[in-house]
Amino acid sequence: MNEYPVETFTDDETDDGTMPSNVAALSEAVVGHRIVSAQKQQIASGWYGTHEALVLTLDDGRQVSLADTDDCCAYTQIESFLLHPELVDHVITGVGTTGGYTKWHIYADLGDVMELDVGWSCGNPFYYGYGFDITVHGRGSADADG
Repeated sequence: MNEYPVETFTDDETDDGTMPSNVAALSEAVVGHRIVSAQKQQIASGWYGTHEALVLTLDDGRQVSLADTDDCCAYTQIESFLLHPELVDHVITGVGTTGGYTKWHIYADLGDVMELDVGWSCGNPFYYGYGFDITVHGRGSADADG
């Protein structure tokens, strides 16, 4: 069951599908697991050198990084995050968003395990790159970008 209805935009030029694709990639990486730790780090990110990223360490030892991106006037960044320690023992059942993809919810059966406040802009729609650079590293995983 999806705790949060899938968001849609009324203006076709607001998002080119990047934000829903990011949510799906994060969901694929974390559903069925527990978050062991969450911290911001500087990591190597694609063509642009290093970027700040939120790195989630999961119960199977894999690390999922959500690296901020920027390309001229387009960007995606984690402004803040809140891990709810009382719920981290619960297996993640989904990822949803509210507020036009500005609030991300990683949730379990009893509610949000983690909340992310996300700033983003597609800039000049369909021209510049934006969206998190999502990478999974570690045991039992093929590296995947989202």
